[in-house]
Amino acid sequence: MSSSDSRLSGSPSLLRTVLFSNEFALLVAIVLVVSFTGAVDSNHSYFTQGYDSLRDISRNVALLGIFALGAAVVIIAGGIDLSAGSTIAFCGVVCSSIMIALAPAASKSGQPVGALVITLAFAGTLLTGFFVGTLHTWLITSIRLPPFIATLATLVGLRSFARALCEYSTLHALNSKSSQIYVNDPVFTYLRQNVWVSVVVFLVLALVTWLVLSRTVLGRHLYALGGNEQASRLSGIRTENIKWAAYVYSAMTAAIAAIFYVANEGVAVPSNQARGHELNAIAAAVVGGCSLAGGIGTVPGTLLGAIFLRVVIDGVAKIIKTNADVYEGLIVGCVVVLAVTLTQLRQLLASGRQLFGGVRGLLAIPTLSITASIVALITLGPWIGLGVGVFTLVALSAVKIAEVQANRS
Repeated sequence: MSSSDSRLSGSPSLLRTVLFSNEFALLVAIVLVVSFTGAVDSNHSYFTQGYDSLRDISRNVALLGIFALGAAVVIIAGGIDLSAGSTIAFCGVVCSSIMIALAPAASKSGQPVGALVITLAFAGTLLTGFFVGTLHTWLITSIRLPPFIATLATLVGLRSFARALCEYSTLHALNSKSSQIYVNDPVFTYLRQNVWVSVVVFLVLALVTWLVLSRTVLGRHLYALGGNEQASRLSGIRTENIKWAAYVYSAMTAAIAAIFYVANEGVAVPSNQARGHELNAIAAAVVGGCSLAGGIGTVPGTLLGAIFLRVVIDGVAKIIKTNADVYEGLIVGCVVVLAVTLTQLRQLLASGRQLFGGVRGLLAIPTLSITASIVALITLGPWIGLGVGVFTLVALSAVKIAEVQANRS
């Protein structure tokens, strides 16, 4: 067989791989969410205000994507980092505290603090991220805390520390204790007004992360560590150093995101800045194909996962409008579970396990139907809610019946 014949015979397999890939499924899901939002939104913002909508989504995707890359690397290495949101809040306070400490008069009057002060503030922010990642690794490798416990502790502790630091810094630099620090420097104004900066930073970080994971020894060791830590250690991999690299990278991406959060909001507010956003980062990585068991994940998948999550959140805001944040977490949670379930469906079917097997599976059918009905009812109205509930009940019951018949045969 000639080489051209070989390529032709292999092309259907390649096409099948692409069509059934998680990345392709995410692309289709993104298009469907955008189309649905554009059609259901009473203002049709995606069509009438396309540029503004693209600008807002790009900004939010970049902010989420920057530290979602760090979350993905940690997950691939078999760990978890729950502290990203608090790390962002803490690093934001460090950045703004350095500026008001080195240039208190300029900061108080809203004047530029100077290139040197900005440089030192950025450097201090990144160094803070480095130290936070190192602390996580020490707690995990030396104290032997589970990653969940170690990063849960800093999730709570760093935000409290940030609030204390904020009040101390404002009292001694500005002679007035405050729970937030306003930042009016032109550099931060430029970052806020020019969305392309955060987008470029995100894309560059994504490219670097992809190169490291797919083209370097460190990347192979990260996957090996996540796949089987004991085997990695026995094969000579310095697993503690690999963990250090993963957690430092995660914390430093959060530090980079902190700069853009402060610029975007014009203020460092440790009490609620990026609160809960660490879960969005983990969700973006998992929806993008990262396995919480470790050893599996891609940068393109994480990038598309961040885009998918943000268009869903933006869609909720555009469709519901008033008090959309009340339902945002509920809808995003449901969508994330659904997206991950669909990505695992092929593996589930291949294993031969039933989706609704046993009594627990039978009870899951009305539970899911009622949940879907309530979500649709409170967001789209009673009649649509009733229709969604009935449709879900019938569809899942049909799946259960098909599973029973297949098991009998």
